[in-house]
Amino acid sequence: MAVISLSQLEKVFRVYRRDAAATGLGRLRRRRADVRAVDDVSFEIERGEMVGYVGPNGAGKSTTIKMLTGILVPSAGRIRVLDLEPTSQRVELARRIGVVFGQRTQLWWDLPLRDSFELLRHIYRVPVDRYEANLATFSRVLDLGEFIETPVRQLSLGQRMRGDLAAALLHDPEILFLDEPTIGLDVIAKARIREFLADVNRERGTTVLLTTHDMDDIEQLCRRMLIIDHGRVIYDGELEALKRRLGGESLLIVDLAEAAPALAIEGAKLINVDGPRQWLSFRRDDITAAALIARVTAEVEIRDLAIEDPAIEDVIRRIYREGLS
Repeated sequence: MAVISLSQLEKVFRVYRRDAAATGLGRLRRRRADVRAVDDVSFEIERGEMVGYVGPNGAGKSTTIKMLTGILVPSAGRIRVLDLEPTSQRVELARRIGVVFGQRTQLWWDLPLRDSFELLRHIYRVPVDRYEANLATFSRVLDLGEFIETPVRQLSLGQRMRGDLAAALLHDPEILFLDEPTIGLDVIAKARIREFLADVNRERGTTVLLTTHDMDDIEQLCRRMLIIDHGRVIYDGELEALKRRLGGESLLIVDLAEAAPALAIEGAKLINVDGPRQWLSFRRDDITAAALIARVTAEVEIRDLAIEDPAIEDVIRRIYREGLS
């Protein structure tokens, strides 16, 4: 059952730009222009899915999220979230969704983190027993205990993001919208947040729509990906299918028991030899990794091996540069 449904969604912003031609009074004329931020976007997201929504700056990601949450009114098209119309039923929808904008916070700047949680409990009317159970779980998983009594303005970016995630989930939302939740975080903070999001999706069945520029977020969390460019969705499908289609060749790195002549394996191409280590490239459309490994082990004795697939970041960069076709 689709919990998010968009059909031919559009958002047009009217802007005014200075015209180079001056009027007779010496003033610059303003020229009106329409900027189409979202253009004929249609997709559905099923309950329990975790979907990555990616695109370059200005592609329309954040504008879509703001229309889904009722912050912006669509210029055209149909949009339903949990069978509600986000703009006209925004209050009712807010009780059933959670939102995290990476560069903004819903926490109170001068209050301790715990007090922000208490205020949100009252705003969302969360029963005390459920609130305490959720807070205990999130404090343990996100390690909030060491700074939960600290004013939000004194928190590091990573601590504040962990607090924002907990705040967005205190009322058990059915859908979590995340806009750049790991922006500016260090490697350890990113890993903790990714693990937390995976647990929330798996254990609570929370539907997650994630926008990010960090392709590691997508690769580690999402099976399905939507790519938007210039306001239009240009890809909607499985991440692995996209990598197979446009990712080029994978690498099989083989550590032999001892140095040996260059391997000549059907279905693969030798890239490099460095002592007992050899690199073989192959396309998964031509041969599976298992079949290639079997052919290698039939020829030589191996000590170790590893497979490196094309990075999704390289695939996305290629799409932006060359187009999907």
